[in-house]
Amino acid sequence: MNLLIKSATIIDAASEYHQAINDILIENGVITQIATSIENSHNYDTISLENLHISQGWFDSSVSLGEPGFEERETIENGLKTAAKSGFTAIAVNPNANPIADTKADIAFLKSKAFGNAVNLHPIGALTNASKSMDLAELFDMKNAGAIAFGDYQKAIRNPNLLKIALLYADNFDGLVMSFPQENQIVGKGIVNEGPNSTRLGLKGIPSLAEELHIARDLFLLAYTKGKLHIPTISTATSVQLIREAKSKGLNVSCSVAIHNLMMTDDELETFDTQYKVLPPLRTENDRNALIEGLKDGTIDMVTSDHNPIDIEHKKVEFDNAMYGTIGLESAFGTLQTIFDTETSIQLITSGKERFGIETSTIAVGQQANLTLFNPEGNYTFTKEHIHSSSQNSAFLGKELKGTVYGIIHNQQKVIS
Repeated sequence: MNLLIKSATIIDAASEYHQAINDILIENGVITQIATSIENSHNYDTISLENLHISQGWFDSSVSLGEPGFEERETIENGLKTAAKSGFTAIAVNPNANPIADTKADIAFLKSKAFGNAVNLHPIGALTNASKSMDLAELFDMKNAGAIAFGDYQKAIRNPNLLKIALLYADNFDGLVMSFPQENQIVGKGIVNEGPNSTRLGLKGIPSLAEELHIARDLFLLAYTKGKLHIPTISTATSVQLIREAKSKGLNVSCSVAIHNLMMTDDELETFDTQYKVLPPLRTENDRNALIEGLKDGTIDMVTSDHNPIDIEHKKVEFDNAMYGTIGLESAFGTLQTIFDTETSIQLITSGKERFGIETSTIAVGQQANLTLFNPEGNYTFTKEHIHSSSQNSAFLGKELKGTVYGIIHNQQKVIS
């Protein structure tokens, strides 16, 4: 693939060209020249777009795809196309398909289905067999097959001894263990954040305590085992403080937050719209502000869209019966831009690579082209026309977002909307 990118503002704090406007020449997928002006002497394809900015390719640490088993929600092919059009060159895919990805064969299937795509698919293997929190899955074999981490998507590890063993075992091969923070006995039949809104609307509540107790337990286990733990999608102010204290003690812990928890609160529940039924639930304004501060001070390591396509049959039902989840790849960048400046937004959607063992590359001569192209300016209302996913369950419909994603250049391929 040979390309000439014209007049692009480079956003890459690790690059000597950071914040500079340059032309970029790509030959056979490798950046061969970066300069103020480059002549197109070989008549290569040219990319010249309004207010063009480029950065390192983006990474999302929590994406669900229906295939295999739930292709009506999303296929791997269309999911990767959606990721590309949303600016992501790499995604970590959760094991919550059918069957649950808990063997090396399941991991190999996901890798083979995504082979040759512009977006790299990195499977997360289930931590326990069938994600039932009973017995550990074949972690080492899945690691060798290409799994980058191990966790049961949106399912808590009920048995603390099982998590202890997982942390000890995975430490032998530098495996990253993920533990979804939810104490099910506290949750009970709760479906939304417990508070004034849940009481007023007559919806059963999930107290913040359910998340915080589980995190406290897991951090004690981590201190005991000296393992490597990632806590996905935290949602409360106390959770942020618990992880902040754990990091100050030197524990090897990381965490993420779902972008919808940064933008919305449980005030959205007024309409009983099931698009806002997510897990963990939308919390309070105090929690939202604490999450943003946690990102600013480095307590929270990364953001995720927590992209979770759900078919209409499981969303357009009574609130109690609807499945949890919202899609979020298409709206991720535009949402972040309403909260943070552009440089911070880019940092937040690239910072998870190192934790998950994914190769990073700066924008420099000699590097493989792994680039996201975007325009950080311009406000717009997110509508169904902006959705590329097979499922339409977006909590961001009608929200005012900022910035446009043009596409990606990666794996010697160009995907431009």
